[in-house]
Amino acid sequence: MDVPGWVWLLTVAGIVVLLTFDFVFHVRKAHIPTLKEAGTWSALYIGIALLFGVGVTIFGGATMGTEYFAGYVTEKALSVDNLFVFLIIISSFKVPRADQQKVLLFGIVFSLIARTGLIFLGAALINSFAWVFYLFGLILILTAGNLLREETSEERSGDNLVVRLARRLLPTSDHYDGDKLFTVENGRRVLTPMLLVMVAIGGTDVLFALDSIPAIFGLTQHVYLVFTATAFSLLGLRQLYFLIDGLLDRLIYLTYGLAAILAFIGVKLVLHALHENNVPFINDGQPVHVVEIGTGLSLIVILGVLTVTVVASLLSKKGTAQNTVAAARRHAVEYLEAEIDPAHRETVFQRLLAEEEQLRKMPERYRKRIREEEKLMALLRRAHAEHDVLAGPDRSSRDRKTAVRERRAQSAR
Repeated sequence: MDVPGWVWLLTVAGIVVLLTFDFVFHVRKAHIPTLKEAGTWSALYIGIALLFGVGVTIFGGATMGTEYFAGYVTEKALSVDNLFVFLIIISSFKVPRADQQKVLLFGIVFSLIARTGLIFLGAALINSFAWVFYLFGLILILTAGNLLREETSEERSGDNLVVRLARRLLPTSDHYDGDKLFTVENGRRVLTPMLLVMVAIGGTDVLFALDSIPAIFGLTQHVYLVFTATAFSLLGLRQLYFLIDGLLDRLIYLTYGLAAILAFIGVKLVLHALHENNVPFINDGQPVHVVEIGTGLSLIVILGVLTVTVVASLLSKKGTAQNTVAAARRHAVEYLEAEIDPAHRETVFQRLLAEEEQLRKMPERYRKRIREEEKLMALLRRAHAEHDVLAGPDRSSRDRKTAVRERRAQSAR
Protein backbone atom coordinates (compact mmCIF):
# COMPACT_ATOMS: atom_id res chain seq x y z
CA MET A 1 0.00 0.00 0.00
CA ASP A 2 1.39 3.39 -1.01
CA VAL A 3 1.39 6.01 1.73
CA PRO A 4 0.42 9.52 0.53
CA GLY A 5 2.92 12.33 0.93
CA TRP A 6 0.70 14.23 3.35
CA VAL A 7 0.67 11.22 5.69
CA TRP A 8 4.46 11.16 5.65
CA LEU A 9 4.50 14.90 6.36
CA LEU A 10 2.09 14.61 9.29
CA THR A 11 4.03 11.66 10.73
CA VAL A 12 7.40 13.44 10.58
CA ALA A 13 5.82 16.62 12.01
CA GLY A 14 4.32 14.62 14.88
CA ILE A 15 7.68 13.04 15.72
CA VAL A 16 9.41 16.45 15.64
CA VAL A 17 6.72 17.87 17.95
CA LEU A 18 7.23 15.02 20.44
CA LEU A 19 11.02 15.50 20.45
CA THR A 20 10.66 19.28 20.83
CA PHE A 21 8.18 18.83 23.69
CA ASP A 22 10.61 16.40 25.33
CA PHE A 23 13.42 18.93 25.17
CA VAL A 24 11.50 22.03 26.22
CA PHE A 25 9.59 20.52 29.14
CA HIS A 26 12.00 17.86 30.42
CA VAL A 27 15.56 18.18 29.17
CA ARG A 28 16.28 21.90 28.88
CA LYS A 29 16.30 22.32 32.67
CA ALA A 30 18.79 19.82 34.10
CA HIS A 31 17.25 17.55 36.74
CA ILE A 32 17.15 13.93 37.85
CA PRO A 33 13.84 12.32 36.82
CA THR A 34 11.90 10.61 39.58
CA LEU A 35 10.80 7.01 39.16
CA LYS A 36 7.20 8.20 38.83
CA GLU A 37 8.11 10.71 36.10
CA ALA A 38 10.14 8.15 34.14
CA GLY A 39 7.40 5.53 34.47
CA THR A 40 4.59 7.88 33.46
CA TRP A 41 6.31 9.17 30.32
CA SER A 42 7.61 5.71 29.32
CA ALA A 43 4.06 4.38 29.49
CA LEU A 44 2.79 7.38 27.51
CA TYR A 45 5.28 6.91 24.65
CA ILE A 46 4.62 3.17 24.51
CA GLY A 47 0.88 3.93 24.47
CA ILE A 48 1.35 6.35 21.55
CA ALA A 49 3.27 3.66 19.63
CA LEU A 50 0.57 1.06 20.28
CA LEU A 51 -2.24 3.45 19.28
CA PHE A 52 -0.35 4.22 16.08
CA GLY A 53 -0.17 0.48 15.40
CA VAL A 54 -3.94 0.20 15.89
CA GLY A 55 -4.37 3.03 13.37
CA VAL A 56 -2.12 1.22 10.89
CA THR A 57 -4.22 -1.92 11.33
CA ILE A 58 -7.48 -0.03 10.79
CA PHE A 59 -6.40 1.95 7.72
CA GLY A 60 -3.77 -0.40 6.26
CA GLY A 61 -5.15 -3.82 7.06
CA ALA A 62 -4.22 -6.70 9.37
CA THR A 63 -1.04 -7.58 7.44
CA MET A 64 0.43 -4.10 7.73
CA GLY A 65 -0.60 -3.91 11.38
CA THR A 66 1.12 -7.20 12.17
CA GLU A 67 4.26 -6.12 10.32
CA TYR A 68 4.33 -2.83 12.24
CA PHE A 69 3.95 -4.49 15.63
CA ALA A 70 6.59 -7.14 14.81
CA GLY A 71 9.01 -4.41 13.73
CA TYR A 72 8.24 -2.21 16.74
CA VAL A 73 8.69 -5.00 19.30
CA THR A 74 11.98 -6.09 17.70
CA GLU A 75 13.37 -2.55 17.50
CA LYS A 76 12.26 -1.80 21.07
CA ALA A 77 14.03 -4.90 22.35
CA LEU A 78 17.19 -3.98 20.47
CA SER A 79 17.01 -0.41 21.79
CA VAL A 80 16.79 -1.72 25.37
CA ASP A 81 19.91 -3.79 24.73
CA ASN A 82 21.59 -0.62 23.44
CA LEU A 83 20.94 0.99 26.82
CA PHE A 84 23.59 -1.31 28.28
CA VAL A 85 26.24 0.36 26.13
CA PHE A 86 24.79 3.85 26.74
CA LEU A 87 25.09 3.18 30.48
CA ILE A 88 28.74 2.18 30.08
CA ILE A 89 29.53 5.26 27.97
CA ILE A 90 27.80 7.62 30.40
CA SER A 91 29.55 5.99 33.35
CA SER A 92 32.98 6.06 31.71
CA PHE A 93 32.61 9.80 31.03
CA LYS A 94 31.24 10.38 34.56
CA VAL A 95 28.31 12.42 33.23
CA PRO A 96 26.47 14.15 36.11
CA ARG A 97 23.15 12.41 36.75
CA ALA A 98 21.14 15.60 36.18
CA ASP A 99 22.73 16.14 32.74
CA GLN A 100 22.32 12.58 31.43
CA GLN A 101 18.90 13.37 29.94
CA LYS A 102 20.40 15.84 27.48
CA VAL A 103 23.03 13.31 26.38
CA LEU A 104 20.39 10.63 25.83
CA LEU A 105 18.05 12.93 23.90
CA PHE A 106 20.91 13.88 21.59
CA GLY A 107 21.62 10.19 21.05
CA ILE A 108 17.98 9.57 20.14
CA VAL A 109 17.86 12.46 17.65
CA PHE A 110 21.18 11.49 16.06
CA SER A 111 20.08 7.87 15.87
CA LEU A 112 16.77 8.78 14.23
CA ILE A 113 18.53 10.88 11.58
CA ALA A 114 21.17 8.22 10.89
CA ARG A 115 18.66 5.38 10.76
CA THR A 116 16.33 7.30 8.45
CA GLY A 117 19.18 7.60 5.96
CA LEU A 118 19.99 3.91 6.29
CA ILE A 119 16.31 2.98 5.89
CA PHE A 120 16.03 4.74 2.54
CA LEU A 121 19.42 3.33 1.47
CA GLY A 122 18.28 -0.17 2.42
CA ALA A 123 14.98 0.27 0.56
CA ALA A 124 16.83 1.46 -2.56
CA LEU A 125 19.14 -1.57 -2.42
CA ILE A 126 16.24 -3.99 -1.97
CA ASN A 127 14.37 -2.49 -4.92
CA SER A 128 17.47 -2.70 -7.13
CA PHE A 129 19.12 -5.95 -6.03
CA ALA A 130 17.19 -9.00 -4.81
CA TRP A 131 20.43 -10.56 -3.50
CA VAL A 132 20.56 -7.90 -0.76
CA PHE A 133 18.29 -10.19 1.29
CA TYR A 134 21.13 -12.72 1.37
CA LEU A 135 23.46 -10.00 2.66
CA PHE A 136 21.03 -8.79 5.31
CA GLY A 137 20.38 -12.36 6.45
CA LEU A 138 24.10 -13.07 6.74
CA ILE A 139 24.65 -9.86 8.73
CA LEU A 140 21.95 -10.83 11.23
CA ILE A 141 23.21 -14.41 11.64
CA LEU A 142 26.77 -13.17 12.23
CA THR A 143 25.48 -10.54 14.66
CA ALA A 144 23.57 -13.22 16.55
CA GLY A 145 26.75 -15.25 16.88
CA ASN A 146 28.67 -12.20 18.06
CA LEU A 147 26.06 -11.49 20.75
CA LEU A 148 26.73 -14.91 22.25
CA ARG A 149 30.36 -13.96 22.87
CA GLU A 150 30.60 -12.99 26.52
CA GLU A 151 31.77 -9.45 27.13
CA THR A 152 31.87 -7.74 30.50
CA SER A 153 31.23 -4.09 31.18
CA GLU A 154 34.88 -3.55 31.97
CA GLU A 155 35.86 -4.74 28.50
CA ARG A 156 33.72 -2.12 26.79
CA SER A 157 34.54 1.54 26.58
CA GLY A 158 32.87 4.72 25.46
CA ASP A 159 36.22 6.04 24.30
CA ASN A 160 35.77 5.07 20.63
CA LEU A 161 37.82 6.10 17.59
CA VAL A 162 35.87 9.30 16.95
CA VAL A 163 36.32 10.42 20.55
CA ARG A 164 40.04 9.63 20.54
CA LEU A 165 40.50 11.68 17.36
CA ALA A 166 38.51 14.56 18.88
CA ARG A 167 40.66 14.49 22.02
CA ARG A 168 43.85 14.46 19.96
CA LEU A 169 42.96 17.09 17.37
CA LEU A 170 40.75 19.48 19.35
CA PRO A 171 41.34 21.32 22.64
CA THR A 172 39.35 19.47 25.26
CA SER A 173 38.62 20.16 28.92
CA ASP A 174 38.70 17.43 31.56
CA HIS A 175 35.88 19.06 33.50
CA TYR A 176 32.17 19.67 32.88
CA ASP A 177 30.73 23.18 32.83
CA GLY A 178 27.09 22.39 33.56
CA ASP A 179 25.55 21.05 30.36
CA LYS A 180 27.56 23.37 28.10
CA LEU A 181 29.27 21.91 25.03
CA PHE A 182 32.08 24.49 25.07
CA THR A 183 33.80 26.37 27.87
CA VAL A 184 36.69 28.77 28.38
CA GLU A 185 39.77 27.36 30.07
CA ASN A 186 43.00 29.33 30.55
CA GLY A 187 41.72 32.01 28.21
CA ARG A 188 40.86 29.71 25.29
CA ARG A 189 37.68 28.07 24.08
CA VAL A 190 37.70 24.27 24.51
CA LEU A 191 35.32 21.33 24.18
CA THR A 192 33.75 19.91 27.31
CA PRO A 193 33.33 16.18 28.02
CA MET A 194 29.59 16.75 27.42
CA LEU A 195 30.22 17.13 23.69
CA LEU A 196 32.56 14.14 23.63
CA VAL A 197 30.04 11.83 25.29
CA MET A 198 27.41 12.93 22.76
CA VAL A 199 29.85 12.07 19.97
CA ALA A 200 30.53 8.69 21.59
CA ILE A 201 26.83 7.82 21.86
CA GLY A 202 26.06 9.09 18.36
CA GLY A 203 28.95 7.18 16.79
CA THR A 204 28.07 4.00 18.66
CA ASP A 205 24.44 4.22 17.61
CA VAL A 206 25.43 4.23 13.94
CA LEU A 207 26.91 0.76 14.54
CA PHE A 208 23.69 -0.32 16.25
CA ALA A 209 21.73 0.77 13.19
CA LEU A 210 23.74 -1.58 10.97
CA ASP A 211 22.13 -4.47 12.88
CA SER A 212 18.65 -3.14 13.55
CA ILE A 213 17.82 -1.92 10.04
CA PRO A 214 18.41 -5.32 8.35
CA ALA A 215 16.39 -6.89 11.20
CA ILE A 216 13.29 -4.81 10.59
CA PHE A 217 13.57 -5.18 6.80
CA GLY A 218 13.37 -8.90 7.50
CA LEU A 219 9.90 -8.31 8.95
CA THR A 220 8.50 -5.74 6.52
CA GLN A 221 9.63 -4.03 3.32
CA HIS A 222 7.16 -1.14 3.68
CA VAL A 223 9.45 1.86 4.12
CA TYR A 224 6.77 3.78 6.02
CA LEU A 225 6.36 0.93 8.51
CA VAL A 226 10.12 0.52 8.87
CA PHE A 227 10.51 4.25 9.57
CA THR A 228 7.62 4.56 12.02
CA ALA A 229 8.44 1.36 13.95
CA THR A 230 12.04 2.53 14.28
CA ALA A 231 11.07 6.08 15.29
CA PHE A 232 8.52 5.00 17.91
CA SER A 233 10.96 2.47 19.37
CA LEU A 234 13.42 5.33 19.98
CA LEU A 235 10.88 7.80 21.36
CA GLY A 236 10.64 7.36 25.11
CA LEU A 237 14.02 5.59 25.27
CA ARG A 238 15.37 8.41 27.47
CA GLN A 239 12.63 7.90 30.03
CA LEU A 240 13.02 4.13 29.84
CA TYR A 241 16.73 4.50 30.67
CA PHE A 242 15.94 6.15 34.01
CA LEU A 243 13.15 3.66 34.67
CA ILE A 244 15.10 0.44 34.23
CA ASP A 245 18.79 1.40 34.57
CA GLY A 246 18.72 -0.31 37.96
CA LEU A 247 17.48 -3.50 36.28
CA LEU A 248 19.63 -3.54 33.15
CA ASP A 249 22.34 -5.70 34.70
CA ARG A 250 19.70 -8.12 35.92
CA LEU A 251 18.52 -8.97 32.38
CA ILE A 252 21.35 -11.44 31.95
CA TYR A 253 19.55 -13.60 29.38
CA LEU A 254 18.27 -10.75 27.21
CA THR A 255 21.34 -10.93 24.99
CA TYR A 256 20.68 -14.62 24.32
CA GLY A 257 17.07 -13.82 23.49
CA LEU A 258 18.10 -11.10 21.07
CA ALA A 259 20.64 -13.44 19.49
CA ALA A 260 17.87 -16.00 18.92
CA ILE A 261 15.57 -13.34 17.44
CA LEU A 262 18.24 -11.97 15.08
CA ALA A 263 19.20 -15.49 13.97
CA PHE A 264 15.51 -16.28 13.37
CA ILE A 265 15.02 -13.14 11.27
CA GLY A 266 18.30 -13.85 9.46
CA VAL A 267 17.04 -17.30 8.47
CA LYS A 268 13.71 -15.74 7.44
CA LEU A 269 15.58 -13.32 5.16
CA VAL A 270 17.67 -16.08 3.59
CA LEU A 271 14.53 -18.15 2.91
CA HIS A 272 12.88 -15.10 1.34
CA ALA A 273 16.02 -14.49 -0.75
CA LEU A 274 15.92 -18.10 -1.97
CA HIS A 275 12.24 -17.73 -2.84
CA GLU A 276 13.02 -14.59 -4.88
CA ASN A 277 16.40 -15.85 -6.08
CA ASN A 278 18.00 -14.48 -9.26
CA VAL A 279 21.64 -15.07 -8.34
CA PRO A 280 23.19 -17.07 -11.24
CA PHE A 281 25.24 -19.51 -9.17
CA ILE A 282 22.27 -20.50 -6.96
CA ASN A 283 19.82 -22.90 -8.69
CA ASP A 284 20.88 -21.48 -12.08
CA GLY A 285 19.35 -18.12 -11.18
CA GLN A 286 15.89 -19.61 -10.68
CA PRO A 287 13.73 -19.18 -7.54
CA VAL A 288 14.09 -21.97 -4.98
CA HIS A 289 10.82 -23.38 -3.70
CA VAL A 290 11.22 -23.11 0.09
CA VAL A 291 8.86 -22.52 2.97
CA GLU A 292 8.69 -18.86 3.95
CA ILE A 293 8.06 -17.66 7.49
CA GLY A 294 4.99 -15.46 7.81
CA THR A 295 4.94 -12.18 9.74
CA GLY A 296 2.31 -13.48 12.16
CA LEU A 297 4.51 -16.40 13.16
CA SER A 298 7.48 -14.01 13.42
CA LEU A 299 5.57 -11.80 15.88
CA ILE A 300 4.63 -14.82 18.01
CA VAL A 301 8.24 -16.09 18.07
CA ILE A 302 9.66 -12.64 18.93
CA LEU A 303 7.19 -12.05 21.78
CA GLY A 304 7.66 -15.59 23.07
CA VAL A 305 11.46 -15.42 23.12
CA LEU A 306 11.47 -12.00 24.81
CA THR A 307 8.97 -13.14 27.45
CA VAL A 308 10.95 -16.27 28.29
CA THR A 309 14.32 -14.49 28.49
CA VAL A 310 13.04 -11.56 30.57
CA VAL A 311 11.16 -13.79 33.04
CA ALA A 312 14.13 -16.16 33.31
CA SER A 313 16.44 -13.20 33.95
CA LEU A 314 14.22 -11.75 36.69
CA LEU A 315 13.95 -15.15 38.43
CA SER A 316 17.67 -15.90 38.16
CA LYS A 317 19.79 -15.72 41.33
CA LYS A 318 22.79 -14.99 39.14
CA GLY A 319 20.92 -12.03 37.66
CA THR A 320 20.06 -10.75 41.14
CA ALA A 321 23.70 -11.01 42.19
CA GLN A 322 24.93 -9.30 39.05
CA ASN A 323 22.41 -6.50 39.45
CA THR A 324 23.36 -5.94 43.10
CA VAL A 325 27.08 -5.87 42.26
CA ALA A 326 26.47 -3.33 39.48
CA ALA A 327 24.37 -1.15 41.80
CA ALA A 328 27.05 -1.28 44.52
CA ARG A 329 29.71 -0.33 41.98
CA ARG A 330 27.66 2.63 40.73
CA HIS A 331 26.90 3.92 44.21
CA ALA A 332 30.55 3.59 45.29
CA VAL A 333 31.66 5.58 42.25
CA GLU A 334 28.94 8.18 42.84
CA TYR A 335 29.97 8.53 46.48
CA LEU A 336 33.65 8.95 45.62
CA GLU A 337 33.49 11.15 42.55
CA ALA A 338 30.19 13.00 42.34
CA GLU A 339 29.89 16.56 43.59
CA ILE A 340 26.78 16.19 45.73
CA ASP A 341 25.56 17.72 48.95
CA PRO A 342 26.48 15.95 52.22
CA ALA A 343 22.93 14.78 52.94
CA HIS A 344 22.52 13.14 49.55
CA ARG A 345 26.02 11.72 49.78
CA GLU A 346 25.11 10.02 53.04
CA THR A 347 21.97 8.62 51.37
CA VAL A 348 24.13 7.16 48.60
CA PHE A 349 26.42 5.56 51.19
CA GLN A 350 23.48 4.02 53.03
CA ARG A 351 22.29 2.50 49.74
CA LEU A 352 25.78 1.11 49.26
CA LEU A 353 25.66 -0.46 52.75
CA ALA A 354 22.29 -2.04 51.97
CA GLU A 355 23.66 -3.53 48.73
CA GLU A 356 26.73 -4.87 50.52
CA GLU A 357 24.41 -6.53 53.06
CA GLN A 358 22.51 -8.17 50.17
CA LEU A 359 25.81 -9.43 48.76
CA ARG A 360 26.76 -10.97 52.12
CA LYS A 361 23.46 -12.93 52.16
CA MET A 362 24.10 -14.52 48.76
CA PRO A 363 25.30 -18.11 48.31
CA GLU A 364 29.01 -18.67 48.80
CA ARG A 365 29.71 -19.29 45.09
CA TYR A 366 28.53 -15.77 44.26
CA ARG A 367 30.32 -14.17 47.22
CA LYS A 368 33.54 -15.90 46.17
CA ARG A 369 33.29 -14.45 42.66
CA ILE A 370 32.68 -10.99 44.11
CA ARG A 371 35.72 -11.24 46.41
CA GLU A 372 37.82 -12.17 43.37
CA GLU A 373 36.90 -8.90 41.61
CA GLU A 374 39.87 -6.88 42.84
CA LYS A 375 38.77 -3.58 41.25
CA LEU A 376 35.33 -3.79 42.85
CA MET A 377 36.71 -4.67 46.29
CA ALA A 378 39.25 -1.84 46.08
CA LEU A 379 36.47 0.56 45.10
CA LEU A 380 34.33 -0.47 48.08
CA ARG A 381 37.27 -0.13 50.47
CA ARG A 382 37.96 3.38 49.16
CA ALA A 383 34.32 4.38 49.69
CA HIS A 384 34.39 3.12 53.28
CA ALA A 385 37.74 4.78 53.99
CA GLU A 386 36.52 8.12 52.66
CA HIS A 387 33.30 7.84 54.66
CA ASP A 388 35.38 7.23 57.79
CA VAL A 389 37.34 10.41 57.06
CA LEU A 390 34.21 12.48 56.46
CA ALA A 391 32.47 11.11 59.53
CA GLY A 392 35.50 11.55 61.77
CA PRO A 393 34.78 13.20 65.16
CA ASP A 394 35.49 16.84 65.80
CA ARG A 395 36.33 17.66 62.20
CA SER A 396 35.28 20.90 60.60
CA SER A 397 33.99 20.94 57.03
CA ARG A 398 37.31 22.35 55.81
CA ASP A 399 39.30 19.73 57.72
CA ARG A 400 37.21 16.94 56.24
CA LYS A 401 37.66 18.23 52.69
CA THR A 402 41.42 18.55 53.20
CA ALA A 403 41.63 15.02 54.62
CA VAL A 404 39.64 13.64 51.69
CA ARG A 405 41.91 15.36 49.15
CA GLU A 406 44.99 13.97 50.93
CA ARG A 407 43.55 10.46 50.94
CA ARG A 408 42.68 10.66 47.23
CA ALA A 409 46.19 11.89 46.45
CA GLN A 410 47.66 8.94 48.37
CA SER A 411 45.38 6.53 46.48
CA ALA A 412 46.44 8.05 43.15
CA ARG A 413 50.09 7.54 44.02
